Amino acid sequence: MKTKVIIIGAGPSGLLLSLLLKRKNIDTIILEKQSSEYVANRIRAGILEPGTVKLLKKAGISNRVTKEGLKHNGFQVAYNNNIYDINLKYLANDYVTVYGQTEVTKDLMEKLSNENVKIIYNVPKINISDIEDKPLVEFDYNKTKERVRADFIVGCDGFHGISKDYIPNNIKKIYKKDYSFGWLGILSDTKPISDELIYINNQNGFALCSMRSKNRSRYYLQCNINENINNWSDDRFWDHLSKALPNDIKKNLQTGPSIEKSVAKLRSFVIEPMSYKKLFLAGDAAHIVPPTGAKGLNLALSDVDKLSSAFINFYEKNSELELINYSNVCLSRVWKTQRFSSWMTNMFHNMPKEDNFFKKLKQIEMENLLSSIHAKKILANNYLGKY
Repeated sequence: MKTKVIIIGAGPSGLLLSLLLKRKNIDTIILEKQSSEYVANRIRAGILEPGTVKLLKKAGISNRVTKEGLKHNGFQVAYNNNIYDINLKYLANDYVTVYGQTEVTKDLMEKLSNENVKIIYNVPKINISDIEDKPLVEFDYNKTKERVRADFIVGCDGFHGISKDYIPNNIKKIYKKDYSFGWLGILSDTKPISDELIYINNQNGFALCSMRSKNRSRYYLQCNINENINNWSDDRFWDHLSKALPNDIKKNLQTGPSIEKSVAKLRSFVIEPMSYKKLFLAGDAAHIVPPTGAKGLNLALSDVDKLSSAFINFYEKNSELELINYSNVCLSRVWKTQRFSSWMTNMFHNMPKEDNFFKKLKQIEMENLLSSIHAKKILANNYLGKY
Protein backbone atom coordinates (compact mmCIF):
# COMPACT_ATOMS: atom_id res chain seq x y z
CA MET A 1 0.00 0.00 0.00
CA LYS A 2 0.99 3.61 -0.55
CA THR A 3 -0.33 6.85 0.86
CA LYS A 4 0.81 10.41 1.35
CA VAL A 5 0.48 10.52 5.17
CA ILE A 6 0.21 7.56 7.49
CA ILE A 7 -1.23 8.39 10.90
CA ILE A 8 -0.62 6.19 13.92
CA GLY A 9 -3.45 6.51 16.43
CA ALA A 10 -7.19 7.00 15.88
CA GLY A 11 -7.91 9.32 18.76
CA PRO A 12 -9.26 12.83 18.13
CA SER A 13 -5.86 14.12 16.93
CA GLY A 14 -5.34 11.45 14.30
CA LEU A 15 -8.95 11.50 13.14
CA LEU A 16 -9.10 15.29 12.81
CA LEU A 17 -5.78 15.44 10.97
CA SER A 18 -7.03 12.86 8.48
CA LEU A 19 -10.28 14.77 7.96
CA LEU A 20 -8.58 18.13 7.41
CA LEU A 21 -6.23 16.55 4.87
CA LYS A 22 -9.07 14.67 3.17
CA ARG A 23 -10.82 17.98 2.54
CA LYS A 24 -7.76 18.95 0.48
CA ASN A 25 -7.57 15.57 -1.30
CA ILE A 26 -4.47 14.48 0.59
CA ASP A 27 -4.67 10.72 1.13
CA THR A 28 -4.09 9.19 4.56
CA ILE A 29 -4.22 5.81 6.28
CA ILE A 30 -4.85 5.59 10.02
CA LEU A 31 -3.56 2.68 12.12
CA GLU A 32 -5.00 2.06 15.59
CA LYS A 33 -4.02 -0.66 18.06
CA GLN A 34 -7.43 -0.72 19.78
CA SER A 35 -10.87 -1.61 18.41
CA SER A 36 -13.21 1.05 17.03
CA GLU A 37 -15.59 0.39 19.95
CA TYR A 38 -12.83 1.01 22.47
CA VAL A 39 -11.80 4.26 20.78
CA ALA A 40 -15.38 5.52 20.52
CA ASN A 41 -16.12 4.98 24.19
CA ARG A 42 -12.98 6.22 25.91
CA ILE A 43 -13.95 8.66 28.68
CA ARG A 44 -11.87 11.81 28.49
CA ALA A 45 -12.07 15.58 28.88
CA GLY A 46 -15.01 17.79 28.09
CA ILE A 47 -14.04 21.50 27.98
CA LEU A 48 -13.46 23.03 24.54
CA GLU A 49 -11.72 26.35 24.05
CA PRO A 50 -13.26 28.76 21.52
CA GLY A 51 -10.36 28.08 19.14
CA THR A 52 -11.10 24.36 19.27
CA VAL A 53 -14.76 24.89 18.40
CA LYS A 54 -13.72 27.05 15.44
CA LEU A 55 -11.42 24.28 14.27
CA LEU A 56 -14.23 21.71 14.44
CA LYS A 57 -16.38 24.06 12.37
CA LYS A 58 -13.55 24.36 9.84
CA ALA A 59 -13.45 20.55 9.64
CA GLY A 60 -17.20 20.39 8.99
CA ILE A 61 -18.21 18.55 12.15
CA SER A 62 -19.76 21.33 14.20
CA ASN A 63 -23.46 20.41 13.98
CA ARG A 64 -23.70 18.52 17.26
CA VAL A 65 -21.25 20.63 19.23
CA THR A 66 -23.23 23.72 18.19
CA LYS A 67 -26.60 22.18 19.10
CA GLU A 68 -25.66 20.07 22.12
CA GLY A 69 -22.58 21.76 23.54
CA LEU A 70 -23.15 23.80 26.68
CA LYS A 71 -21.82 27.35 26.42
CA HIS A 72 -20.26 28.39 29.72
CA ASN A 73 -19.57 32.07 30.29
CA GLY A 74 -17.47 31.27 33.32
CA PHE A 75 -16.69 28.93 36.19
CA GLN A 76 -16.62 29.12 39.96
CA VAL A 77 -13.93 28.78 42.60
CA ALA A 78 -14.87 27.47 46.04
CA TYR A 79 -12.36 28.53 48.67
CA ASN A 80 -12.71 28.61 52.47
CA ASN A 81 -16.38 27.65 52.17
CA ASN A 82 -17.14 30.64 49.91
CA ILE A 83 -17.87 30.65 46.17
CA TYR A 84 -16.34 33.15 43.76
CA ASP A 85 -17.29 33.71 40.11
CA ILE A 86 -14.73 33.81 37.30
CA ASN A 87 -16.80 35.41 34.54
CA LEU A 88 -14.99 34.62 31.29
CA LYS A 89 -17.41 36.67 29.20
CA TYR A 90 -16.87 39.76 31.30
CA LEU A 91 -13.14 39.28 31.83
CA ALA A 92 -12.11 38.13 28.33
CA ASN A 93 -15.23 38.46 26.15
CA ASP A 94 -15.50 34.76 25.31
CA TYR A 95 -16.73 31.41 26.61
CA VAL A 96 -15.86 27.71 26.71
CA THR A 97 -18.06 24.89 25.47
CA VAL A 98 -18.79 21.75 27.48
CA TYR A 99 -18.82 18.86 25.00
CA GLY A 100 -17.19 15.54 25.82
CA GLN A 101 -14.11 14.28 23.99
CA THR A 102 -16.05 11.03 23.50
CA GLU A 103 -18.61 12.97 21.46
CA VAL A 104 -15.91 14.72 19.42
CA THR A 105 -14.43 11.31 18.62
CA LYS A 106 -17.79 9.91 17.55
CA ASP A 107 -18.43 12.93 15.30
CA LEU A 108 -15.04 12.45 13.65
CA MET A 109 -15.49 8.70 13.20
CA GLU A 110 -18.87 9.16 11.55
CA LYS A 111 -17.58 11.85 9.20
CA LEU A 112 -14.51 9.83 8.17
CA SER A 113 -16.68 6.75 7.60
CA ASN A 114 -18.84 8.77 5.21
CA GLU A 115 -15.68 10.01 3.47
CA ASN A 116 -14.38 6.41 3.11
CA VAL A 117 -11.09 7.21 4.82
CA LYS A 118 -9.07 4.07 5.48
CA ILE A 119 -8.82 3.33 9.22
CA ILE A 120 -7.36 -0.01 10.27
CA TYR A 121 -8.19 -1.01 13.85
CA ASN A 122 -6.78 -3.80 16.04
CA VAL A 123 -3.18 -3.27 14.95
CA PRO A 124 -1.21 -4.00 18.14
CA LYS A 125 2.32 -4.06 16.73
CA ILE A 126 3.78 -1.51 14.32
CA ASN A 127 7.33 -1.09 13.03
CA ILE A 128 8.63 2.08 11.39
CA SER A 129 11.71 2.41 9.17
CA ASP A 130 13.27 4.66 6.50
CA ILE A 131 12.15 7.84 8.30
CA GLU A 132 14.87 9.87 6.63
CA ASP A 133 13.81 9.02 3.08
CA LYS A 134 10.55 7.26 2.16
CA PRO A 135 8.98 6.06 5.42
CA LEU A 136 7.87 2.44 5.64
CA VAL A 137 5.37 1.14 8.16
CA GLU A 138 4.98 -2.60 8.69
CA PHE A 139 2.30 -4.31 10.75
CA ASP A 140 0.38 -7.55 11.09
CA TYR A 141 -3.30 -7.54 10.20
CA ASN A 142 -5.60 -10.55 9.78
CA LYS A 143 -2.55 -12.84 9.94
CA THR A 144 -0.98 -11.00 7.02
CA LYS A 145 2.17 -8.89 7.01
CA GLU A 146 1.24 -5.46 5.65
CA ARG A 147 3.60 -2.77 4.35
CA VAL A 148 2.73 0.87 3.69
CA ARG A 149 4.99 3.44 2.04
CA ALA A 150 4.24 7.08 2.79
CA ASP A 151 5.68 10.54 2.32
CA PHE A 152 5.26 11.28 6.03
CA ILE A 153 4.38 9.58 9.32
CA VAL A 154 2.45 11.30 12.10
CA GLY A 155 2.44 9.87 15.61
CA CYS A 156 -0.91 10.55 17.28
CA ASP A 157 -0.60 7.45 19.46
CA GLY A 158 -0.38 9.10 22.86
CA PHE A 159 2.03 8.95 25.76
CA HIS A 160 2.24 5.15 25.70
CA GLY A 161 2.62 4.94 21.91
CA ILE A 162 5.65 3.92 19.89
CA SER A 163 6.06 6.90 17.57
CA LYS A 164 8.12 9.12 19.86
CA ASP A 165 10.62 6.29 20.37
CA TYR A 166 11.76 6.68 16.76
CA ILE A 167 13.27 10.10 17.45
CA PRO A 168 16.92 9.27 18.29
CA ASN A 169 17.95 9.68 21.91
CA ASN A 170 20.80 12.00 20.94
CA ILE A 171 18.29 14.28 19.19
CA LYS A 172 15.38 14.43 21.63
CA LYS A 173 15.16 15.97 25.07
CA ILE A 174 12.44 14.93 27.50
CA TYR A 175 11.00 17.08 30.30
CA LYS A 176 8.71 15.35 32.76
CA LYS A 177 7.16 15.56 36.20
CA ASP A 178 5.05 12.91 37.91
CA TYR A 179 2.76 14.32 40.59
CA SER A 180 2.48 12.52 43.90
CA PHE A 181 -1.33 12.46 43.89
CA GLY A 182 -4.14 11.59 41.51
CA TRP A 183 -7.76 12.27 40.66
CA LEU A 184 -10.52 9.88 41.62
CA GLY A 185 -13.27 10.47 39.09
CA ILE A 186 -16.87 9.38 38.80
CA LEU A 187 -19.35 9.74 35.93
CA SER A 188 -23.06 9.55 36.69
CA ASP A 189 -26.37 10.21 34.98
CA THR A 190 -27.36 12.84 37.52
CA LYS A 191 -28.14 16.54 37.15
CA PRO A 192 -24.96 18.62 37.67
CA ILE A 193 -24.73 20.42 40.97
CA SER A 194 -24.28 23.77 39.22
CA ASP A 195 -24.71 25.36 35.81
CA GLU A 196 -20.96 26.02 35.77
CA LEU A 197 -17.85 24.08 36.77
CA ILE A 198 -16.73 24.48 40.37
CA TYR A 199 -13.04 24.21 41.28
CA ILE A 200 -12.71 23.49 44.98
CA ASN A 201 -9.72 24.10 47.22
CA ASN A 202 -10.10 23.19 50.87
CA GLN A 203 -8.30 21.50 53.74
CA ASN A 204 -9.04 18.08 52.25
CA GLY A 205 -7.42 18.98 48.96
CA PHE A 206 -8.80 19.45 45.49
CA ALA A 207 -12.25 18.61 44.15
CA LEU A 208 -13.95 19.44 40.87
CA CYS A 209 -17.64 19.52 39.97
CA SER A 210 -17.94 19.19 36.21
CA MET A 211 -20.42 17.82 33.67
CA ARG A 212 -20.83 16.33 30.23
CA SER A 213 -24.42 17.43 29.61
CA LYS A 214 -27.43 18.82 31.44
CA ASN A 215 -28.11 15.34 32.80
CA ARG A 216 -24.65 13.81 33.12
CA SER A 217 -22.17 14.83 35.83
CA ARG A 218 -18.44 14.35 36.19
CA TYR A 219 -16.88 14.75 39.64
CA TYR A 220 -13.30 14.41 40.89
CA LEU A 221 -11.57 14.17 44.26
CA GLN A 222 -7.87 14.49 44.98
CA CYS A 223 -6.59 11.08 46.06
CA ASN A 224 -3.49 9.06 46.81
CA ILE A 225 -1.58 8.15 43.69
CA ASN A 226 -1.82 4.45 44.59
CA GLU A 227 -5.52 4.55 45.45
CA ASN A 228 -7.33 1.29 44.79
CA ILE A 229 -10.54 2.00 42.91
CA ASN A 230 -12.13 -1.13 44.38
CA ASN A 231 -12.03 0.50 47.80
CA TRP A 232 -14.40 3.23 46.67
CA SER A 233 -18.07 2.43 46.62
CA ASP A 234 -20.40 5.01 45.12
CA ASP A 235 -21.67 5.88 48.59
CA ARG A 236 -18.14 6.50 49.87
CA PHE A 237 -17.38 8.80 46.93
CA TRP A 238 -20.57 10.83 47.37
CA ASP A 239 -19.90 11.14 51.09
CA HIS A 240 -16.38 12.49 50.56
CA LEU A 241 -17.53 14.85 47.82
CA SER A 242 -20.30 16.22 50.02
CA LYS A 243 -17.77 17.01 52.75
CA ALA A 244 -15.67 18.96 50.24
CA LEU A 245 -18.56 21.14 49.06
CA PRO A 246 -19.31 24.62 50.43
CA ASN A 247 -22.34 24.60 52.70
CA ASP A 248 -24.43 26.72 50.34
CA ILE A 249 -24.47 24.13 47.55
CA LYS A 250 -24.41 20.79 49.34
CA LYS A 251 -28.19 20.59 49.09
CA ASN A 252 -27.93 20.72 45.27
CA LEU A 253 -25.87 17.52 45.02
CA GLN A 254 -27.74 14.74 43.23
CA THR A 255 -26.29 11.28 43.81
CA GLY A 256 -26.80 8.07 41.88
CA PRO A 257 -25.04 4.97 40.56
CA SER A 258 -21.77 5.56 38.73
CA ILE A 259 -21.46 4.60 35.08
CA GLU A 260 -17.68 4.98 35.17
CA LYS A 261 -15.14 5.30 37.95
CA SER A 262 -11.39 5.66 37.62
CA VAL A 263 -8.16 6.97 39.14
CA ALA A 264 -6.07 9.25 36.92
CA LYS A 265 -2.40 9.86 37.60
CA LEU A 266 -1.26 13.42 37.00
CA ARG A 267 1.88 14.13 35.02
CA SER A 268 3.56 16.80 32.93
CA PHE A 269 5.59 15.72 29.91
CA VAL A 270 7.17 17.39 26.88
CA ILE A 271 9.41 15.99 24.18
CA GLU A 272 11.59 18.28 22.09
CA PRO A 273 11.65 18.42 19.12
CA MET A 274 8.18 17.32 18.00
CA SER A 275 9.49 16.21 14.61
CA TYR A 276 12.42 14.36 13.11
CA LYS A 277 13.03 13.95 9.37
CA LYS A 278 9.71 12.62 7.95
CA LEU A 279 8.19 11.86 11.39
CA PHE A 280 5.92 14.31 13.21
CA LEU A 281 4.31 14.04 16.66
CA ALA A 282 0.99 15.55 17.70
CA GLY A 283 -1.02 15.55 20.91
CA ASP A 284 -0.22 13.29 23.84
CA ALA A 285 2.59 11.62 21.89
CA ALA A 286 4.52 14.87 22.32
CA HIS A 287 3.14 16.40 25.51
CA ILE A 288 0.97 15.70 28.55
CA VAL A 289 -0.48 18.33 30.88
CA PRO A 290 -2.22 17.75 34.21
CA PRO A 291 -5.98 18.01 33.65
CA THR A 292 -6.57 20.89 36.07
CA GLY A 293 -6.60 23.54 33.34
CA ALA A 294 -8.69 21.44 30.88
CA LYS A 295 -6.01 21.76 28.20
CA GLY A 296 -5.11 18.28 26.94
CA LEU A 297 -7.55 17.92 24.03
CA ASN A 298 -7.36 21.59 23.12
CA LEU A 299 -3.58 21.51 22.93
CA ALA A 300 -3.61 18.32 20.86
CA LEU A 301 -6.03 19.75 18.31
CA SER A 302 -3.99 22.94 18.12
CA ASP A 303 -1.05 20.77 16.99
CA VAL A 304 -3.26 19.20 14.34
CA ASP A 305 -4.34 22.62 13.08
CA LYS A 306 -0.69 23.62 12.57
CA LEU A 307 0.35 20.29 11.08
CA SER A 308 -2.54 20.06 8.63
CA SER A 309 -1.72 23.55 7.38
CA ALA A 310 1.92 22.54 6.95
CA PHE A 311 1.03 19.46 4.90
CA ILE A 312 -1.43 21.41 2.76
CA ASN A 313 1.25 24.01 2.00
CA PHE A 314 3.70 21.26 1.13
CA TYR A 315 1.38 19.50 -1.31
CA GLU A 316 -0.31 22.57 -2.81
CA LYS A 317 2.58 25.05 -2.88
CA ASN A 318 5.63 22.76 -2.65
CA SER A 319 6.69 24.69 0.45
CA GLU A 320 8.42 22.95 3.37
CA LEU A 321 8.63 26.06 5.54
CA GLU A 322 5.70 25.24 7.83
CA LEU A 323 6.85 21.63 8.20
CA ILE A 324 10.32 22.86 9.18
CA ASN A 325 8.86 25.32 11.69
CA TYR A 326 6.14 22.99 13.02
CA SER A 327 7.95 21.86 16.16
CA ASN A 328 9.07 25.32 17.27
CA VAL A 329 5.66 26.87 16.62
CA CYS A 330 3.84 24.15 18.58
CA LEU A 331 6.33 24.07 21.45
CA SER A 332 5.82 27.78 22.06
CA ARG A 333 2.16 27.09 22.83
CA VAL A 334 2.94 23.83 24.62
CA TRP A 335 5.16 25.51 27.19
CA LYS A 336 2.68 28.35 27.78
CA THR A 337 0.05 25.70 28.40
CA GLN A 338 2.37 23.73 30.68
CA ARG A 339 3.02 26.86 32.73
CA PHE A 340 -0.69 27.55 33.16
CA SER A 341 -1.63 23.93 33.90
CA SER A 342 1.19 23.61 36.44
CA TRP A 343 0.14 26.85 38.12
CA MET A 344 -3.48 25.73 38.42
CA THR A 345 -2.44 22.32 39.70
CA ASN A 346 -0.24 23.80 42.39
CA MET A 347 -2.82 26.40 43.37
CA PHE A 348 -5.78 24.06 43.81
CA HIS A 349 -4.19 20.95 45.29
CA ASN A 350 -2.72 20.17 48.67
CA MET A 351 0.79 19.11 47.80
CA PRO A 352 2.13 16.26 49.91
CA LYS A 353 4.91 17.37 52.24
CA GLU A 354 4.55 21.08 51.43
CA ASP A 355 5.88 23.22 54.28
CA ASN A 356 3.99 25.97 56.10
CA PHE A 357 5.83 28.71 54.16
CA PHE A 358 4.64 27.31 50.81
CA LYS A 359 1.13 26.85 52.18
CA LYS A 360 1.03 30.48 53.31
CA LEU A 361 2.25 31.72 49.91
CA LYS A 362 -0.51 29.74 48.19
CA GLN A 363 -3.07 31.23 50.56
CA ILE A 364 -1.88 34.76 49.76
CA GLU A 365 -1.87 34.07 46.04
CA MET A 366 -5.36 32.59 46.13
CA GLU A 367 -6.66 35.58 48.05
CA ASN A 368 -4.98 37.91 45.55
CA LEU A 369 -6.52 36.01 42.63
CA LEU A 370 -10.03 36.20 44.06
CA SER A 371 -9.79 39.91 44.91
CA SER A 372 -7.88 41.26 41.91
CA ILE A 373 -9.60 42.01 38.59
CA HIS A 374 -6.20 42.01 36.90
CA ALA A 375 -5.35 38.52 38.20
CA LYS A 376 -8.79 37.24 37.17
CA LYS A 377 -8.31 38.58 33.63
CA ILE A 378 -5.03 36.72 33.32
CA LEU A 379 -6.70 33.53 34.55
CA ALA A 380 -9.64 33.97 32.17
CA ASN A 381 -7.48 34.48 29.09
CA ASN A 382 -5.29 31.51 29.92
CA TYR A 383 -8.34 29.31 30.55
CA LEU A 384 -9.67 30.29 27.12
CA GLY A 385 -6.34 29.47 25.47
CA LYS A 386 -5.56 33.10 24.70
CA TYR A 387 -1.86 33.30 25.53
